[in-house]
Amino acid sequence: MESQDAIEGLSALAHPGRLAVFRLLVQAGAAGVPAGEIARALGAPANTMSTQLAILTRAGLIRSRRESRSVIYSADYDQIGGLIGFLMQDCCQGRPEVCGPLLAMSAAACAPACC
Repeated sequence: MESQDAIEGLSALAHPGRLAVFRLLVQAGAAGVPAGEIARALGAPANTMSTQLAILTRAGLIRSRRESRSVIYSADYDQIGGLIGFLMQDCCQGRPEVCGPLLAMSAAACAPACC
């Protein structure tokens, strides 16, 4: 991952509404969630949700697919992993005790359904 990609991803997450969408989609897993259901779950107007979803999609953090008349959004776990990897790159500088707790926290946070 390049620095600019990381900046776009982090910028997309630096908004309460987009962060809520992202967290909802991470929790939903690979099955994803229809756009209308995301808007209802978060109490957001459709036009606002459309903008939030577009920003997260451009940042590469989520992806969409069409199923019949619905657009289903899901988290892009490869891109999320790339962003986390970018942030953690060279974190321990030869001292694994620095990264160990972060890796353990990350593993504990990952629900079996998503990994």
